[in-house]
Amino acid sequence: MAMARVALARSRALLPRAAALSSPSFSTAAPFSSSSRAAAVRRVAAAPSSSHAAAAASSAAPGAGGEAAVAPAARKRWGLLKFGTFAALAGTLGGAGYVSYAYTLAEVDQKTTEFRMNMVAPPVVAEGASEFEKFRAMAYSTAKKAPVAAIELYLDIRSTIEGHVMGFTEPTSDKLLPDLHPQQQHVFTLVLDLNETLIHSDWQRGRGWRTFKRPGVDAFLEHMANFYEVVVYSDQIPTSLEPIIDRLDTKGCISARLSRPATKYQDGKHYRDLSKLNRNPAQVLYVSAHALESCLQLENCVTIKPWKLENDDTQLLDLIPFLEYLAMASPPDVRAVLASYQGRDVAKEFAKRSKEIERLKQERQQHKSIWRR
Repeated sequence: MAMARVALARSRALLPRAAALSSPSFSTAAPFSSSSRAAAVRRVAAAPSSSHAAAAASSAAPGAGGEAAVAPAARKRWGLLKFGTFAALAGTLGGAGYVSYAYTLAEVDQKTTEFRMNMVAPPVVAEGASEFEKFRAMAYSTAKKAPVAAIELYLDIRSTIEGHVMGFTEPTSDKLLPDLHPQQQHVFTLVLDLNETLIHSDWQRGRGWRTFKRPGVDAFLEHMANFYEVVVYSDQIPTSLEPIIDRLDTKGCISARLSRPATKYQDGKHYRDLSKLNRNPAQVLYVSAHALESCLQLENCVTIKPWKLENDDTQLLDLIPFLEYLAMASPPDVRAVLASYQGRDVAKEFAKRSKEIERLKQERQQHKSIWRR
């Protein structure tokens, strides 16, 4: 009896597990209603349409692949066209740049004159030529004019650009000074720099900019005006130069004032171009504290010590004897005289030579007096 009860208890415990295992696979059948019948019909009708869509998709696949194959080819041709255009443009610009660097405008014009004349020559058409041959000759002649037009355009653009550039880099005129009077053709021209030669401009926080005159500058200008045509040639702008000269030259010793527009701009500096003075280069002297750095004609330069506000400076006064002697001696070419002082202090060297000449004169006089006895 006890064993029967234990068996019954085990069978009841296994029944829920069996139901749980069988429920996912089997379910009780529901009655087949009208709504379920309509849903089934719709599923059956939709099945062919989905198959047709799959077939259409499969049939469209080859077309898409063809378009994908065509697109890279088109992109490749477009890329080659862009590369060719860029290469032609780069070659044209590079060639124009090289020509601009290697040749002057006049040289380019001269070298291309014959080519342009040949290219614009009228076409030669044989007598009795057909209309097609005449049209082809005319088209070829028109095509030959394209490089001629390009060359002429280059020449015009370069001429315009160089004209504007020269307005900033070249002196304003080839004759910066007016013609000398015929009776003054023998007069030498003394060109003087301004900064640290005749004056010194100094700035301090408490008072700002102030300009100081070099010791002896008044006596120097007044004395040199008796022997030379005195010209101040500076790289300062006119609005700065004019007030300084007005206060510096109260007696009118300076004949002309040349400012920055009269200089030549080269390598980032403003140079004095003595060849534009409208004067004989053999009769021009340029005195400056920075002569070798500010003048293009070094053979005409006389360098003196820059003035830095020293109270005991005598550079201008020491130079007076040399300049006076040069004006009175009137050598045929002052550049040959200056070449003998190259690399030396002109004032000191001239004083040394003068003493030597004076000593030789005294010795000659002594020899003459001895022979007379």
